[in-house]
Amino acid sequence: MTYEIEIGRGKRGRRAYSLDDIAIVPNRRTRDPKDVSVSWQIDAYKFDMPVIAAPMDSAMSPQTAIALGRLGGLGVLDLEGLWTRYEDPQPILDEIGALEDETNSPAVTGRMQELYKAPIQPELITSRLAEIREAGVTVAGSLTPQRTQEHYKTVVAAGVDIFVIRGTTVSAEHVSKDHEPLNLKQFIYELDVPVIVGGAAGYTPALHLMRTGAAGVLVGFGGGATTTTRRALGIHSPMASAISDVAAARRDYMDESGGRYVHVIADGGMGSSGDIVKAIAMGADAVMLGSALARAEEAPGKGWHWGQEAHHLELPRGDRANVGTVGPLEEVLFGPGHHTNGTSNLIGALRRSMATTGYSDLKEFQRVDVVVSPYSGN
Repeated sequence: MTYEIEIGRGKRGRRAYSLDDIAIVPNRRTRDPKDVSVSWQIDAYKFDMPVIAAPMDSAMSPQTAIALGRLGGLGVLDLEGLWTRYEDPQPILDEIGALEDETNSPAVTGRMQELYKAPIQPELITSRLAEIREAGVTVAGSLTPQRTQEHYKTVVAAGVDIFVIRGTTVSAEHVSKDHEPLNLKQFIYELDVPVIVGGAAGYTPALHLMRTGAAGVLVGFGGGATTTTRRALGIHSPMASAISDVAAARRDYMDESGGRYVHVIADGGMGSSGDIVKAIAMGADAVMLGSALARAEEAPGKGWHWGQEAHHLELPRGDRANVGTVGPLEEVLFGPGHHTNGTSNLIGALRRSMATTGYSDLKEFQRVDVVVSPYSGN
């Protein structure tokens, strides 16, 4: 059986599906949502919900990471963001929020590039992570592959619990003529903390990342609400197919490694509760959320949302997007919801979907039946 279609006489391609293209089909008993467990564990760290905050300045500050941790999720601080470049980043955040309200504005992009030129200060990495640790929640920080060699010793010395290496595309076999690339396998082997790495969007690159010893692999390219990678680079990853492919790599790696389980974490393009539900149905163990959490009242962006791609110094490929504000973080995650568009009570919606289809935990729910049902609507 082949899933390739002929694009033209000289090129064939595999049909891939986005989360909008699939739907979940109830076909067994139902159960009470209160009887459903949405807890998730990676390495020695257990969480009440399968939610990881994307390391984006608009969504995560030390205080919002603490708030998310107390609610049962995992906050990840961007260790290359404003919080490690400025002693007091609030005036910078206020300025970004006050920039002109225009999509694709060169003036906005140029100003953000200027603001992010300030050097990363290692002492601020230490103090920000210490602030989160003092609150008694799991500490997680993120670096890009390009900055990992430079700053990882500072991060580990600060007492990080989970280390995240996150880029648009992260490969276990990066090649460079100009400098020695990060050897992920050696790097992860020498660390004493679990590492989550990505993004990856296919079976083979994900399998290679799993072989490095990573505890989790990020699926997708992140920044679903803000990225313009598809327009700028022609690169795009329909998430339903990508998650399914990486879940297959997880299955095969378990056989290959004698039972070692690597967590699959969907990253990007999950702005509503229905997207989260379908990501787990396709095989994700957890989800990394950006815009969904940027809508919380506690989010530093105050309704504005942007990722690292938006201020890249050479090839910016992200927008600053106005995602609005839904309510307090607790309402966004646990309700009670006051919005009918899937932007509040995200975990309540996940529980109800699992209960409606008769599954009691996340691993079971990965086996739910889905159908291809492409349409545009509610």
